[in-house]
Amino acid sequence: MAELTLTGMRIVSEVAARGSLTGAAHALGYTQSAISRQVALMEEATGAPLFERLPRGVEPTARGRALLTHIRGILDRVDAATLALTQLEDQLVDRLTLGAFPTALAGLVPQALARMREQHPAITIRLREGGSAAQLRRLRAGRVDVGVIAVGAGLDYALEDLRADVVVRGGALLAVGETHPFAGRTWVNVADLRGQTWIVGVADESGPQFGPWPTLDEEPRIAHALRDWPARLGLVAAGVGVAVIPSLLEHALPPGVRAIRVEDPRPFRREVLAVTRPDRSAAAQALIDALRG
Repeated sequence: MAELTLTGMRIVSEVAARGSLTGAAHALGYTQSAISRQVALMEEATGAPLFERLPRGVEPTARGRALLTHIRGILDRVDAATLALTQLEDQLVDRLTLGAFPTALAGLVPQALARMREQHPAITIRLREGGSAAQLRRLRAGRVDVGVIAVGAGLDYALEDLRADVVVRGGALLAVGETHPFAGRTWVNVADLRGQTWIVGVADESGPQFGPWPTLDEEPRIAHALRDWPARLGLVAAGVGVAVIPSLLEHALPPGVRAIRVEDPRPFRREVLAVTRPDRSAAAQALIDALRG
């Protein structure tokens, strides 16, 4: 006994839409005899003619119109299921290790991970914290897949054997506590920085460290030199001193700390790069696109 089939349903739907067996054959890439055979099988399965043969084509019978109302819904659901399965197969599936310097982990990477979770949920990402030099060593050794590093203003690395994309171009800002005289201002001149007490970073390779403002024309008064940003910014919030911060950190400042632009005729610039080995995977490229976003 003949049964209703998806192929038969598609052909019946196309014949009804085209108004002829010949038109359906051309549209679907079948021979006219194959179209006629499928229509006959569908009519056998339903027990009644589905089309009335006219001098110039065909027209659905009452039984055919009733069947078509169901066929179209069935085909729509089948097409939707096929599309969903195709999209599932097309999803990037991978495990990546992302290495980044601490400031990038605080101000850049969280937003990128949120984008990746939304756009590529099948990619699992592991984080490795460390300075730019350490990330480059890990990258070349195959221990990270994407390295986020800072370059410029004294931070220069040989990258000829790697593939690098600029993620952020930025500079520096002045961080002050909310009780500081500058706190109510949006910008200061570099000359206004004379006489300030500074909270600075410890100079090592753990990351891009920030000392006093680099073009300051006086011997700076340094109150404390600390490795970690939370400790430095905690002292700034308490009013112990001011600090130079990368613009990347502006939106990750703790309560009680404000960022101010410094007008300087000799500004220094840094870039954040996403670096991979030359054979970059599609998943790594997706992560870099999220970082750039």
